[in-house]
Amino acid sequence: MSATEQDQEQEPRAPGWQGGGATPTQAYVAIQNTLGESFEQRHRARNLGIAYAILAVLTAAIFTQRGGSATFGLDEGRTLGVAAQPVAWLVAGMLAALAGAQLWRGFGRWQNAILAVVTVSFLFSFLAWAAAGRQFAFVGMLQQAVTFSTPLIFGALAGILCERSGVINIAIEGLLLNGAFTATLVGSVTTFWLGVGAAMATGALLALLLAWLAIRFKVDQVIVGFFINFFVLGVTSFLDSRILVENQGYNDVDTLRPWRIPLLQDIPVIGDILFEQTVYVYAAFASVAVLAWALFRTRWGLRTRAVGEHPRAADTLGVDVNRQRYRNVVLAGAVAGFGGSWWPATVGKFNENITGGRGFIALAVVIVGRWHPVGALCAALVFGFFSALQDKLSFLRTGIPGEFIDMTPYLATIVVVCGFIGKARAPKAAGQPYESQ
Repeated sequence: MSATEQDQEQEPRAPGWQGGGATPTQAYVAIQNTLGESFEQRHRARNLGIAYAILAVLTAAIFTQRGGSATFGLDEGRTLGVAAQPVAWLVAGMLAALAGAQLWRGFGRWQNAILAVVTVSFLFSFLAWAAAGRQFAFVGMLQQAVTFSTPLIFGALAGILCERSGVINIAIEGLLLNGAFTATLVGSVTTFWLGVGAAMATGALLALLLAWLAIRFKVDQVIVGFFINFFVLGVTSFLDSRILVENQGYNDVDTLRPWRIPLLQDIPVIGDILFEQTVYVYAAFASVAVLAWALFRTRWGLRTRAVGEHPRAADTLGVDVNRQRYRNVVLAGAVAGFGGSWWPATVGKFNENITGGRGFIALAVVIVGRWHPVGALCAALVFGFFSALQDKLSFLRTGIPGEFIDMTPYLATIVVVCGFIGKARAPKAAGQPYESQ
């Protein structure tokens, strides 16, 4: 028995803590952890209260200054008229009351629900102000939000596959960009779906490069990810200027039309939003369901989570840690390649840096979703909504500078990640190379 073990054996137990089985040292550490979590919860509750108060002031000071009614377009020609000023005063009063309650006592386990109510109320008041005196295609914007969230979902699923396996994937942006370029070039020469297959294959190869450098040579995974991002950006920009710009026949693919699901498409409002979409949207939702089931209900999922949390324990139980990581990273590359092909399927061509940083937003989606496929889906829909909002605001004369409107998705990313998600714990072994002994 070592000296440390002897000291722990001789140290008296702390009665009344963890059934009397913990030493005073262990009890002290546990108490400190509990106090730390309580402090963090109080700190977040205070920040939320301040944020609610700021939103109340903004609503009262700005959104009450425009009269008239906003007409929200629904399905089948139906509309909903909303008086901008009364709605703004109502929302401002509600936000002020919630801010006071949040700062005074907080909402405990209802805190996230209250946050959702505040967010929806503020955005509704903002839309009523922006569309006052005009008609606004509300259902169309929500349908567009689901569409814009699609590549983020695939990028986030690629990130979850890697990080749940213990490999940090900063290269999502490059994998998406590669998928967009390859699908366009190959799809223009052959058929679109062959282009999609080529995008998945090249994405898997780039991910294999990431895995090889990170696992075999233990190169810093963040550096490898940025290398792949800049490499893909440089190569696609060069080939775009030398091949696609000079030969437009290599930059022309057929876009996919929405596919209506019978019966489900007839559901009021929801049918138009969810069930009149392209195959990419349906594939994204199906992929979330399959990955969530596979991660938490199959042997593969158990091994994947094991090598991402406790690779040494997984190795002891006979799991080949590095082989499992290789497989999952390559699979993630194929998923991201498929997600990248969404751009040519939507716009019909490739433009330089067409992804526009959406891969980095997908990284934020992974964190906000807490490394869970369903959480990532919800987060992607939020960011997709802000992208659709940016697109709609550009057509409304709101007086907001166009540059600020263009910042909307990225500003939302910063606000959500830094201010409202609380403490999110990544897989313990993420970014840590493993060598079997």
